[in-house]
Amino acid sequence: MKINAFKISIFLLFAISISGYSQKVKLLTIDELNERIKNGQDSTYVVNFWATWCAPCIKELPHFEKLNTEFKSEKLAVLLVSVDFKSKLNSAVIPFVKRKNMKSEVFLLNESDPQKYIDRIDKSWSGSIPATLFIKGDKRKFIESEFTYEQLLTEYKKL
Repeated sequence: MKINAFKISIFLLFAISISGYSQKVKLLTIDELNERIKNGQDSTYVVNFWATWCAPCIKELPHFEKLNTEFKSEKLAVLLVSVDFKSKLNSAVIPFVKRKNMKSEVFLLNESDPQKYIDRIDKSWSGSIPATLFIKGDKRKFIESEFTYEQLLTEYKKL
């Protein structure tokens, strides 16, 4: 009886520790994003703008996760920036990230005026998503389109 109680206690402790370790979603302004990139230790940044309600975004998110995993040793940082409303952080974004078991850094854009932040990301951006910004040193490339993994890999390797 004591052994079973011990096993159950260990299992519960393990389960609680895993659930407590789940991915965090942080609020992020454009200024903070720019600082993160400017002062970051990574040499290449792939910043994807997406939302929980965007079917093409959801379809391509696993490609960014795969890129992040496969090229982590190359100092790649994949930043997944949700453009959902800030009020959806706890009700939509965090549950989505947890359900999808996302491992890349996930942020919720904390900006109130979409047109201002859209122009600050890239002047050519119409505002549609998915959209991705590739940055390596002084090189920047912005693409407003959904990616297959092969297309994403090609753009990453062009930098």
